[in-house]
Order: sequence, then C-alpha cells, then structure tokens
Amino acid sequence: MKFNSVSKWVFCVCIIVVFHGCGLVECSVTYDKKALIINGQRRILISGSIHYPRSTPEMWEDLINKAKDGGVDVIDTYVFWNVHEPAPGNYNFEGRYDLVRFVKTIQKAGLYAHLRIGPYVCAEWNFGGFPVWLKYVPGISFRTDNEPFKMAMKGFTEKIVNMMKIKNLYESQGGPIILSQIENEYGPQGKQLGAPGHKYATWAANMAVGLDTGVPWVMCKQEDAPDPVINTCNGFYCDAFSPNKPYKPMLWTEAWTGWFTDFGGPIHQRPVEDLAFSVAKFIQNGGSFVNYYMEMMSAITLSEQYHGGTNFGRSAGGPFITTSYDYDAPLDEYGLIRQPKYGHLKELHKAVKQCEKALVSADPTVNSLGSLQQAHVYSSKSGDCAAFLSNYDTNSAAKVGVQTSRTEMLPTNTEILSWETYNEDLSSSDDRSTFSTLGLLEQINVTRDTSDYLWYTTSVDIGSSEKFLHGGELPTLIVQSSGHALHVFVNGELSGSAFGTREKRRFTFKGKVNLRAGSNTIALLSVAVGLPNVGGHFETWTTGVLGPVALRGLDQGKWDLSWAKWTYQVGLKGEARNLVSPNSVSSVDWTKGSLTAQKQQPLAWHKAYFNAPDGDEPLALDMSSMGKGQMWVNGQSLGRYWTAYAAGNCNGCSYTGVFKPSKCQLGCGQPTQRWYHLPRSWLKPTKNLLVLFEELGGDPTRINLVKRSVTSVCADVSEYHPNIKNWQIESNAKTQGFHKPKVRLHCGPNQSISSIKFASFGTPLGTCGSFQQGTCHAPTSYAILEKVLLLHLYGAKA
Repeated sequence: MKFNSVSKWVFCVCIIVVFHGCGLVECSVTYDKKALIINGQRRILISGSIHYPRSTPEMWEDLINKAKDGGVDVIDTYVFWNVHEPAPGNYNFEGRYDLVRFVKTIQKAGLYAHLRIGPYVCAEWNFGGFPVWLKYVPGISFRTDNEPFKMAMKGFTEKIVNMMKIKNLYESQGGPIILSQIENEYGPQGKQLGAPGHKYATWAANMAVGLDTGVPWVMCKQEDAPDPVINTCNGFYCDAFSPNKPYKPMLWTEAWTGWFTDFGGPIHQRPVEDLAFSVAKFIQNGGSFVNYYMEMMSAITLSEQYHGGTNFGRSAGGPFITTSYDYDAPLDEYGLIRQPKYGHLKELHKAVKQCEKALVSADPTVNSLGSLQQAHVYSSKSGDCAAFLSNYDTNSAAKVGVQTSRTEMLPTNTEILSWETYNEDLSSSDDRSTFSTLGLLEQINVTRDTSDYLWYTTSVDIGSSEKFLHGGELPTLIVQSSGHALHVFVNGELSGSAFGTREKRRFTFKGKVNLRAGSNTIALLSVAVGLPNVGGHFETWTTGVLGPVALRGLDQGKWDLSWAKWTYQVGLKGEARNLVSPNSVSSVDWTKGSLTAQKQQPLAWHKAYFNAPDGDEPLALDMSSMGKGQMWVNGQSLGRYWTAYAAGNCNGCSYTGVFKPSKCQLGCGQPTQRWYHLPRSWLKPTKNLLVLFEELGGDPTRINLVKRSVTSVCADVSEYHPNIKNWQIESNAKTQGFHKPKVRLHCGPNQSISSIKFASFGTPLGTCGSFQQGTCHAPTSYAILEKVLLLHLYGAKA
C-alpha cells in the first residue's frame, strides 16, 4: 500500500545554543512573520499536547520526558474549568488537577509550555470544559456578547493567570510558559452569530491581552483575531494556512495525529507517513509552530496530541465519547511509545532542528525537479542553507527506516477473587430522595449532572376487562428520548433497553410490556453518557425522556402518559450509599457465592478484592464479559464502560490521497473499547477494592486484570533509489549524496531483546508480528542478525 509521503534530505551547517532560563537577562517572547522570538532568537518549536487530568501525577514526568526525547520543545495543555471550579468560588487544584505541579514538571524537564486557558476547551470533554452550574447563572448565554458569561469567563481566566504569575511561571518571569490561548475554535460559531460573535471575540482577545502575561496570546480558527493576538490553524493539514496579518507567524495549534473514538464507533488510525508529510509541507511553506493533538511542536512549532490519555470518571463528553482518549498518539493511553509514529516523527524533528537557523532566516526558492517533485531551498545571508526535497507521487513514496513495535495485553499473575453482588433497590419508598410533578422534565435540569442516572416513574391502572389480559396481544410502550440510553422496567422487571448514537442522540424505545390488572409501575431509567462539548449554544441542548410516552394496544386505544404524574429520583441508591468507597462498601448486605450459577441481573453492583500484580507494566481491566456501566478501584473512578456496544460500519483502509477519519476504520463487530486503564499509583500492595455498577447484566467472574507490554520490535528498512538519479544538495560544508536508511532496534526500560523471531533481506511480506518471506530472500539473514544480537548481549567486539 502506498502512502502520501515526502522525501526529505536536509543538509545544513548550524550552531544552536539554547538557554532555557534568563539569569540576569530580561526574558521576552515576541514574534514576527517568520516565527516566535524567544529571548531574541527565532525558534522552530515542536509541541505535543498532554492533558494533565487524563493521566496521573505519577505519570506526568515520564510522559513529558518521553515527549522531550521524541524531539518536543513545548508541552501544550488545555485548562479545564469544570474540574477546577466545581461550584462557584470553590476551587480544586489537587491531585490530577494540580496545574501548577504539572507546569513545574514541564519546567523541570527543560521544556516550554503553552497554556490553552479557553476556558472553553471542546476536547471531547464533558460540557466542553464548562462547569454545569454556569448554565444556571441568570440571564447567561454561552460564548457570545453576553455580560453574565463574560463576567464569569473573565473571572476564571484571571484566576488562572494570577496563579501562574504568583508562581513565576511565565517566560517573562523566568518560567516555562511562552504562549497562552483564549477561546477555542470560535471562528465558525462567531460567523453564525454575526455582529455579537465578532464583538465577543474582540472582547475576549482584549481581555486576555490586558492581563499582561508578557507572552503572546493565540486564538485558533479565528480569522478576525485582533492584534496583537495571533490567529492559528487546527486540522489534518495546515500548509495552505496564512495568518490574518503579514507580520504574524504561521502557527499550527492542533495537528491531529488521529481521531477520537465514540461508543459504537470504529477505531481510527492515521498513518505516520501522512502525518509527517503534512508537517513537513507546513514547515516547507513557512510554518514555524506545530502542536500535535495529541502532542505539540515548537517558533517553528509543531503540535499534535502526543499523549491522549484516559477520560477518568465522568469526564468524557460528546456524548458517547469512550473512556479511552488514545487518539492514535505517539504516546499511547498508557504512556508507552507507539511505533513507528514516535520514531518517524523523532527523525523528522531532528532534521528540522538541524536546519532551524536557515529555516527561520530566509524565504525559500522553489525549483521544479519533475512533474511531482520540488526542491524548496533556504539560503540565509549568513551562509546557512537547508532544502526540502518533496515527492508528491503517491505511487512512488519514500520510506523512513524506523522501529515498529507490537504491543499486547498479557495476563497478570493476579486473580480477582471473592465476587459479591448487591442488586440496586428499585423501590421508591425513600420519599426523601424523590419528588413528583406533572409531566416530563429535562434530565440535566433535575440532576445538575451529579449522576448519569435519572429515574422517571409513573403508575397506570389497568382494568380487568382489557382484552390483552384474556389472550390478546400485549400492549406496546413507546418512549421517545433525547438520551443517551434508556432502560425500561415494568413492575420491577426489565422490559428492554434502547440507546442512541453520537450522530443521532434522539431515539425511540418501542416494546411489548407485560401489564397486569390493577396498578402497574412503569419506571424509566434515563442514562446520560457525557454532556455535549461542541455546537452552537450547546448549553440549551436537552437530555432525558422528553416524550411523548404512550401505551398503544389498550381497549381505549392510545394512552398518552406524557403529562401524567411522574416521580423523579436523581441517581442510584447505591450511589447515595457510596458503595464505591472502601469506607462505605459494607453499608449493604452483599450476596456471596458463585455468580455463574445465578441469573445475570441488570442494575447490579459487584465487588471483589485483588492484590497488585508484580512488575511495573501499565495495567488494564478486560471488561469484555460485561455490558454497560461504571467501575471504581479503591474509590477512584476508572470511567464508563460499554462493551456491549460493538463497532459497525467499517469502510476498510485506504490512505491514498487526503486523510479523513473515515479512511481507515478498524474493529468492526468488536466492542469499541474492551480494555480500561488502571493506574498503578491507585493500587495498594494487597486487598484492592474493585466495584462495578452493571446496567445490563454480565459475568464479572470473567473480568481479567491484564498488563500492557511491548512484546516485539521490528523494522522494515529499504534501500532507496530515487527516480531521478544522483540528486545532490550543495551545502556550505561539502557535497553530500543519498545515504541508505538506518534503523536502531531498542527496548523500553527493564526490557531486553531475548530472541529474533524473523529476519529477511529481500522482499518480506506482512507487518510487525506477522512477517513472511517473500519471493526474494537471503538465506543468511537470520544468522547475521543473530550474531549481531549475541555481540550486543555479551559485549563482544565485532
């Protein structure tokens, strides 16, 4: 399979001395049309996004150092308003939310930071990062020229800026923060709003600049960003982007390394060849900042999600966004290096950095080398030079010799023992936790998002003469819901479930119900799967059972229950009793014994204990035997699981041409997410408490604790023979030709190469972990590699 790629041989002479920190020299960050200027030097910056709440503090240093080793200069993060101010004026900066500790960890690594305050973040995060209480501020309207919203937004932005200033964390104070962002991808919404949108965007920019941080502010996807704010690009490709003023640099705040995943959807992958090609084209055309989302680059800056992480708790938005936010990033959800993406980009970053001085000092001359090949040559007055050789031929792609790795989920030496069950109490006898009113209420207005769950309960009286009671067809219950999932109970028994999708949140439950003569209880458990994070005025979007709700097939015909008396209960009885906490888990009577012999009950709590497994590999729970619910370990929420929702509608893989998430969809027929990250720092040596709430049923005895481990590394390295013979680049050092690609195979910490599974010099077929010999093969390939391995293992001299 061929990929869009770019052939890059960059020859330059450059001496780069970079001092991070100012000493007695005044720190400054400015910009011109070429790049960000840090302490008088134009910079090409490689940036990677790492979101601090999506990992643990114990993971931060390792993640940041791996990003640094991959060639990253800047760590980018959003700031998440809803976790920091869960109630008006009540702030939380502890644990995973310790923003100052995270920024100081970046500083310790010798890297810069980009603080994307927003405070709207999108990010597939619950409610786009806004606290739900904000929705109920009198007179508020989100992200427009609205005084209550602007007052609240300014208050939080000032809170964060002042916190950074107090700790001297801006570059102007000797700290690592060189950029800040206000708002986020507002341009399209602002255009729809017209004059109020433009007025709000201008206010937001001026408000941010007025906070006097000493570093530039950016607004992404904001064509009318006023001076001195820099407008930036987000997307899969940004090489055609131009800033709105000729004296501003080209910055790419989100270079998407992959795509997010939603329950019921496939897994998306973006090939590193295409990603590297898009980044190289951007720099070739004058770009100077790239941030990988999820990892960021630097001012020439590259940005991408470098580490996606995990949506712990109920932080995933969407709705329907999975607990995993892996994003096919160079560092996977567990913090392990993803090859070949990590190594391929590292080689690109190295090449760019070698030529940084030339690239930020001059504009290129473009020479045609053929119908699909170009040379962009940079020559500065001081004698520095660099060149990009670009091949746009999708049938003749270049190859980069980098390591590939195969990562697997392997069993641990730990069993999860002594499962016990507690069935959720479906009665409404506790009047203190319920209230009644006529009609159907919107879910978030009732719950304030304190729980995913809201009960809607009503009663219907059925006469003894109804035909269905005497052999006729059962009546049909029809429930229209705005989601996101629904479980229907009649007289305490589950009658069925229904759910929507990310694209179609509204859905209808339609099913036969077994009513009896006399009074019947109809209980609807509406389940939210994350609040919306994007869309025009998404704070006005509705959730829950909004009707109509009706019975059909009765003697009287249709019976509309929409305006009946409904009783409401926020959350579950088990939540109210805090069954997930080690201190409260014994507050109910759990059923012991073999669960395999019991009927798998819906709305059941399960608990068990386990010891921490040996080793230091990342851990996960294999939840493939379960249906849908939530899970906790030692009181910490691992997030939502929904293994019963299998992915569908995969279109196969084709990377030729422009990349889109739909171009490669994997995992059809399988659960969208099977494994759920369990941070080791959340465990004790022994007797760790695992609690599940299962909505549909399932067999918890088949849940397994697994470890994520790199089981094999490999490389497919090709000798490159260009179509145009003897391409050479003249540098001011000497004439250099093409070199054969090289690759180094290496293992992670505490690992070593134990054996060679496959080796072939020729035309091997397959991928890492499943190679086969091709029609051409050198029979001595394995022996030569084995000799090299033995020399390496035993320190012998070649």
